[in-house]
Amino acid sequence: MARRARRSPSRRTRSSVSPRAKVVWVALVGALTGLGGVLVALDGKQAPRGDGLSVPALLAQDRSASIESALKTRRPLDAARWQYIVIHQTGEHFGSPASIEAQHRKLRLKGLGHHFVIGNGAGMDDGELHVGFRWLDQYPGAHAAGPKADFYNNHAISVCLVGNGDRTAPTRRQMDRLAELVSTLCREFNIPRERVILHSDIAPVSDPGRRFPEAEMRQRLAQGF
Repeated sequence: MARRARRSPSRRTRSSVSPRAKVVWVALVGALTGLGGVLVALDGKQAPRGDGLSVPALLAQDRSASIESALKTRRPLDAARWQYIVIHQTGEHFGSPASIEAQHRKLRLKGLGHHFVIGNGAGMDDGELHVGFRWLDQYPGAHAAGPKADFYNNHAISVCLVGNGDRTAPTRRQMDRLAELVSTLCREFNIPRERVILHSDIAPVSDPGRRFPEAEMRQRLAQGF
């Protein structure tokens, strides 16, 4: 009896990836590489850093006191610099200051690119606020893409929510912390509410995600959170 010719394993593996999938992956890698190049150019003068401080999750009876440490920076607050606030997401369910910093270092940034990170209970406590070194030392961020990235990195405060906003909405505690933080920053720096924007407002991205409750955020800002 004649034996059937066996297909080589390598041929079977190669055929399992469709041409469309290859195109999608090439486009994704290209977009990430381009964004990384932009941020590196904007972040080239900063020394590598990884320090910061964490503010515990909100306590209902101590809301006003919980945010004060975020305004106690190592360098004097630069009121002339900060004109906008940009809201971001990490794009992944799990995240911590260390893991996000590691991702940013892979993009050749000088440490964590955001000024603030708010946890969702996976990697950080739900509602926990991390104050990054860029905020403590009043450095520009490395977070914005788009045609005016240079302006927003230099003049916008970056607040990043841990999570994938295209799949799930932020937690209640994240929204509480976000409203508290943004309201405080707006008052401190006289930033109009209309200058609190999403990353998707200035760049061709979905960040902070299609499920981010923008209407709720703006209502809470109008009410003083």
